[in-house]
Amino acid sequence: MLATRIRSWKSVALTSAAVLVGLSAPTLTATPAAATTTAYDSTYYKNAIGKTGTSLKSSLHTIISSQSKISYSAVWDALKATDQDPNNSSNVILLYSGVSRAKSLNGGDVGDWNREHTWAKSHGNFGEATGPGTDLHHLRAADVQVNSTRGNLDFDNGGSSVTNGGGSKVDSDSFEPRDADKGDVARMILYMAVRYEGDDGWADLEPNEKVNNGSNPYIGKLAVLKQWNEQDPPSTFEEKRNDVIYTTYQHNRNPFIDHPEWVEAIW
Repeated sequence: MLATRIRSWKSVALTSAAVLVGLSAPTLTATPAAATTTAYDSTYYKNAIGKTGTSLKSSLHTIISSQSKISYSAVWDALKATDQDPNNSSNVILLYSGVSRAKSLNGGDVGDWNREHTWAKSHGNFGEATGPGTDLHHLRAADVQVNSTRGNLDFDNGGSSVTNGGGSKVDSDSFEPRDADKGDVARMILYMAVRYEGDDGWADLEPNEKVNNGSNPYIGKLAVLKQWNEQDPPSTFEEKRNDVIYTTYQHNRNPFIDHPEWVEAIW
């Protein structure tokens, strides 16, 4: 069951008021996400509600660190459930390209889909190990060739069109997802930064303002990810995916899908 979500779009009201009195409203680039109320606020998130900054991040880390873990081989079948095409139960929707492809075409050949680590597994060297390497909140079904093009690049705006990438772009040091996936990517990356804080044997994963982070446990650019979170709010597909992971597999949630305004509250 999807969480009930209620938002207050204050920026729209303010902009409309400015127009009515004949004023020129300023250009809005990345207005903070409106406050959201979910069915989990009085239960799952009760120790985080009302907090901001490092206090909020610490509370969310404690909450979401309680999770069940699956093997990397089990990720194949899990993605067939989490990424299922809502219009065709035999297919999955691919990250970056938006293509609907048969669940049976999972593998490593051209025309197949495989397991994309949105937080590149080399950024922190966790590989495919149970834990960050198998965390479904950042693993997505993706076209083999598009996935290869993204590689372990950081995220930023700009570049040339990716072949069969649905509008995604790439250059020598960064990857830009298609518009419909920008917020998804931002919220997956920032989930990883809160979940893995270096206290459970894995690296402390953090976003920064750089590209070319290499094997360091960082991914950039934070300012761009924050902009993408505002530009592309959580979709029904993303919310349903969060619920499937919570109820069927890991029993933890991505808090930035439930509360996208918490991105600005922390960073």
